Amino acid sequence: MSWLRRLIGPPTPSTRTTGPPTSSNGASSFHLFWDVGPAPIRAVEVTVTIDEPPSGRLVFCALQVSPAERTRRLGGLHFGLQHHPGHPGGGAVNWGGYHDGGGEVDGSALSVPSAMNNRNTGDYPWRHGAPYRYRIDRGPDGWRGLVTDLERGETVLVRELHLGGDHLVSPMVWTESFAHCDDPTTTIRWTDPVLETDDAVLAVTSGRVNFQSEADGGCSNTEWTVEAGAFVQRTNTTRTLTSGVRLTSRV
Repeated sequence: MSWLRRLIGPPTPSTRTTGPPTSSNGASSFHLFWDVGPAPIRAVEVTVTIDEPPSGRLVFCALQVSPAERTRRLGGLHFGLQHHPGHPGGGAVNWGGYHDGGGEVDGSALSVPSAMNNRNTGDYPWRHGAPYRYRIDRGPDGWRGLVTDLERGETVLVRELHLGGDHLVSPMVWTESFAHCDDPTTTIRWTDPVLETDDAVLAVTSGRVNFQSEADGGCSNTEWTVEAGAFVQRTNTTRTLTSGVRLTSRV
């Protein structure tokens, strides 16, 4: 099953609320596709705050973009924090992706060690409840992924991915949870998403939600809400929305 099919599977009845996701990779994912204008995007940023993850299973909270050249999309890249039991204290950061025609995107070496010896995922001791700012932009050799601990004012350039393109399209944020559908609820808060064009830094105030369908193995008790201007994700809760609904963070 392709990653695109898993991403945009059709909505299905809300009945998988216990046990593990049955998708091909064992995860349940839900997404927010940003509403953006026509100007070429040169960089994107967003802040994430993650409450206590459910159980010890992997949870990945990512900012995704697709580099492009003219009208041709070159691939999909995803950047963000992971709760990963294979890393010290469960803290990790991942910067990786795939070419549009398939195959993993290469990149520079990680700037942080990796307990799992994974070229995409390094050790990063993030703290539950603390805000972290993601940034993806063009570097000298590729697309850079940077994370800033906003409480401590510390920025880490994780690495560069060697993919072409001079602008970005299709920005989104998503969480991929390998937790069981009835594991304790976790909350992920996304705040202050922005995109940079040649002329401006623009706030993103709306987006379209998507839930991995039950037919594709997703949990049916994940949810998106807007709270105090933040786009909020929760696991193991009551779902009231369906895929395709647009959320707005400002009245």
